[in-house]
Amino acid sequence: MPEAQTVVVTRAESGQKLLQFLERRLTGEVPRSAIQKWIRTGQVRVDKGRKKPFDRLAEGQAVRIPPYTPGEDRSVPLGLGEQPGRLVIAFEDDELLAVAKPAGLAAHGGDGVDDSVTARLKAKYAGADFMPTLAHRLDRDTSGLLLAAKSYEALRRLNDLFASGGVGKVYVAWVDGRWSEPDGALLRDTMEKSGAPGREKVRTGSGKDALARVTSLVREKDRTLLGVRLLTGRTHQIRVQLASRGNPVVGDRKYGDNKSRGSMRLHCYAMQADGRTLNLKPAWTGKWAPDEDALRAALALLFD
Repeated sequence: MPEAQTVVVTRAESGQKLLQFLERRLTGEVPRSAIQKWIRTGQVRVDKGRKKPFDRLAEGQAVRIPPYTPGEDRSVPLGLGEQPGRLVIAFEDDELLAVAKPAGLAAHGGDGVDDSVTARLKAKYAGADFMPTLAHRLDRDTSGLLLAAKSYEALRRLNDLFASGGVGKVYVAWVDGRWSEPDGALLRDTMEKSGAPGREKVRTGSGKDALARVTSLVREKDRTLLGVRLLTGRTHQIRVQLASRGNPVVGDRKYGDNKSRGSMRLHCYAMQADGRTLNLKPAWTGKWAPDEDALRAALALLFD
């Protein structure tokens, strides 16, 4: 962009800190260090005055953005326009959208991860005032509902709900073996991550509390379909809690049989957040496809 431009803060963007606002508006074209330098040296102006990086903006304020060349001062190109694949949206309204995340797709990008839900959101909503932003995450090999906010106010509201346990979450999972706990059993563990970098695992026995309520939906001789109402949100919580009881999630090569083949059978099926109740049937086929009675029983766990 060869000339300075002035942009007006929209209702969806109001409440953000100046640095956040500029990072989202510039969609990765200018690194944070360069934006901070702009603000520090007075090249960025808000209503013709200087502001600090963490000052919050209000709707209608005019923000001057200095001339810049996309990619300046960047050592690693983002390449967002080259991300493959499409994104299936399970639900969308003015404030919230729910992505139908497939197993195998990372929620966020990172070292060696070019394709992700966040990259696909940026490509799909390239012209949005506020880029839809994920409010939580799912493991790469877990499928299901993934919530994103379409305004900064909605993002703050969702973040507060997740932090306070105000979001209902129900997963369905096929596990190896016959589940022996009674229906509605409360699983209570402590867990923490340990191990060498790159080979970390979450283990039970110490750390933070992890709570989940589990009900069997389908019992077979060598496998069980479970409905899991997640009450806390620890890393790999469901996978670890079930594996520690001798019933690892089918296809979980980290906590179960590391020689197993096929997708991991863990799916975020239903969520209740910010006055909305959403559910998404897993895309499992053949012997893995749950029947409607099982899914109704899983959905009922949201209201127990």
